[in-house]
Amino acid sequence: MKKLLVILPLTLILCFMVGCQDKEAMTELEEFKAQAEVEEQNKELIRRLLKGLADKNIGIMDELFAEEFIGYYASSTGYGLEEFKDGTELAYSSLSDMVHIIDDLIAEDDKVGARFTLRGKYTGEFMGIPPTGGQIEYHSILLYRIADGKIQEAWANYDSLFGMIFQLGMGMELKPKEGEK
Repeated sequence: MKKLLVILPLTLILCFMVGCQDKEAMTELEEFKAQAEVEEQNKELIRRLLKGLADKNIGIMDELFAEEFIGYYASSTGYGLEEFKDGTELAYSSLSDMVHIIDDLIAEDDKVGARFTLRGKYTGEFMGIPPTGGQIEYHSILLYRIADGKIQEAWANYDSLFGMIFQLGMGMELKPKEGEK
């Protein structure tokens, strides 16, 4: 009987401890599941954006971007949604038969990284460079920050400008500055 009186409280304490650990583990698992769900929703938002842009649907930006959106390209100090739309419209007017291919889409916390390829036929003037009718392909990596179901910020890294200029049919002569050899 004495053994039973000693074992019973120890068993109850052990069950309580194991139960609490299971509860903590379940809470942690639920938090991971909730975060994974948010990350998947964020990836779907970026898929919708890239699909809309591939379909030349400028209006998709009003739907998916926050009003206070800020984008960064190379060393830019930041630009708003209207500038982003202007750049997109410039691409639309320069390239026909545009295709966006999502190469990678990775989400973590409130950010989604997208690596994609854009292909098109160079049929309209771009930055003063006349169209050649040739195929253009460039690669891009964009990182988006999403909050409240809207794109708040984006950071862009495109292929080099020199590579794009060569694809557009322009040559560049590299000459040393006057007085240099």
